[in-house]
Amino acid sequence: MKAVRYREYGDSTVLVLEDVPTSQPGPGQVLVKVTATSFNPADAMLRAGHLSEILPLELPHVPGVDVSGTVAALGPGVTGWAEGAHVAGFLPLNADGASADYVLAPADVLAPLPQGVDPVDVAALPGVGLTAWQALFEHGNLTAGQRVLVNGAGGAVGGYAVQYAHQADAYVSATAGPRSAERVRGYGADHVIDYTATPVAEAAKGLFDVVVNLAPTSPEETDALAALTVDGGVFVTATTPPATAPGRGLQVVQMAVRSDAAQLAELLNRAAAGTLRIDVADRRPLADLAAVHAQAGQGALKGKTVITL
Repeated sequence: MKAVRYREYGDSTVLVLEDVPTSQPGPGQVLVKVTATSFNPADAMLRAGHLSEILPLELPHVPGVDVSGTVAALGPGVTGWAEGAHVAGFLPLNADGASADYVLAPADVLAPLPQGVDPVDVAALPGVGLTAWQALFEHGNLTAGQRVLVNGAGGAVGGYAVQYAHQADAYVSATAGPRSAERVRGYGADHVIDYTATPVAEAAKGLFDVVVNLAPTSPEETDALAALTVDGGVFVTATTPPATAPGRGLQVVQMAVRSDAAQLAELLNRAAAGTLRIDVADRRPLADLAAVHAQAGQGALKGKTVITL
């Protein structure tokens, strides 16, 4: 099969398209014929070796933590799936990923793909969609009527966070630059803050029950965001933790996304029903993956990019 792999940590030039053997599924595994995967910043961080101390990889490594595809074979003991079933999933970060014709996936990370969902574009959803869901509802405990601030709403994760929060009947404030402001309003944001024009703390219009930080921030910027949370509220960050303990009974959560097939199935059903918008900026073939990594490193990607097989 064709796969993009890297044999050493480094920049985008270490990514090479090559022929590799197709593995057979072991106990608890499913062999998935890949329809599409997507680029995530985590793929670039892993490739560069920035996470090697906490997530060491067995090299050569195939990137691509999101997958959409069809079941090609079942490993021993796997039940509930049949060959030909359409699936999507968020794969383990330290295992070979879906930038290949086939990928081995733990059976318990896969969710069925409902009718009405584009099998290519859905590869943009798993990792970022789960991150947003878990930030708001597992860690933030967001409920109807609460005020929430999504910092970084113009990014892939932030767009889903705005959609979820709006559908949960929260009052949603969101930070976004001029290029993404209208899209974020379309997701349901009640108040869009142009962080390029005014400091977020000045434009926030009060305090928030839940603040979710999804953008790269300095420790000082993170402290300023945490200060926008009400006493006893929840501050969730997927990036930088506060430099100082905010006190005031504030719950501070530095989160990392985990795979959850049941949550992903719920998100897929929302997409099929038309209540969740999957936003894809570009679709590129597998042979372009190194170029996609290079563009991401230069800040030149237009948005969420899907890699098709």
